[in-house]
This record gives sequence, structure tokens and C-alpha cells, in this order.
Amino acid sequence: MEHHYEHFWLDPKFWVAVSFVIFFVLFGKRFWGILVASLDKRADQVRTDLAEAATLRREAEAMLKQAEADRKAAQAEAVEMLERARAEALRVAEGAAAEAEADAKRRERMAMDRIAAAEASAVAEVRQAAAEVATAAARSVIAERLTAENDARLIDSAISELPQRLRA
Repeated sequence: MEHHYEHFWLDPKFWVAVSFVIFFVLFGKRFWGILVASLDKRADQVRTDLAEAATLRREAEAMLKQAEADRKAAQAEAVEMLERARAEALRVAEGAAAEAEADAKRRERMAMDRIAAAEASAVAEVRQAAAEVATAAARSVIAERLTAENDARLIDSAISELPQRLRA
């Protein structure tokens, strides 16, 4: 049921609307100022946050570029270090091989010297033994065959051949 009032000022809706308008006229400016200040403060905060985010983004991009450059430099340094290590390992291996070969030659030479010394010693021992055997054989042959007559004949023969041998 709807009531129709004769005059609009008798309608309670009219007075509610009027009181609402009066309320906003009296207090609206104050609320509007508070609302605008709050929104301005929020907008300033958003601007500050955006500026800080932009600064952080620029810093992050710079750090990313620096990190990429550092990574590339580190990678190049690692490759260089690896090449140096390979070259050093090759040099050490060649040095070790040369040293091992020289050591083997030195040992071979020492072994050959020992063998030569052993051969010389063996030859000297054989000569010594041969000389001893020859001396013993000569002693026994001389003792068996040399008599006083043979001795005198040999001495005479040697004396008679002496002038011919001295001329020659």
C-alpha cells in the first residue's frame, strides 16, 4: 500500500531526502576532504611504490647484466684455466717421459758398464788363470826337459844368435 500525500512536503521520503542533502552540505565537504586526502595519500604511496619498483627493476636488470657478464668472464676464465691446465699436464707428461727415458738410458748405460766391468774382470781372471796355468806348464816342461847339457846348448845358441838379432 502506497500512500499518496496531498503535498510532497508531507511525505516522509521527502524529509529524509532533504535531511540527507543538508547532512551532505554541512558535513560532505569535510568528508570529501578526508576522502580526497586519503585517496591522495594512497595515490602518493602508489606512485612511491611504482618509482621504487622501477628503481628496483633497473637495479635488478643492471645486476642481471653484471651477473651475465661475470658469468661469461668466469666461463672464459675457466676455459683459459682448463687450457693452461691441459698445457701444464702435457708439459709435465712430456717432462716425465723425457726424464723416464733419460733414467732408462742411464740405467742401461750403468748396466752396460757393469757388464763391461764384469767382462773385463772375467777376461783378467781368465788371463790370470791362463798365465798361471802356462807358468805351471812351462815350469813342469822346463823341469822335465831342461838338463844341464840342454841348458848349456841353449845359452850357446842364444849367444851365437845375438849379433844377428842386434842388427835386425
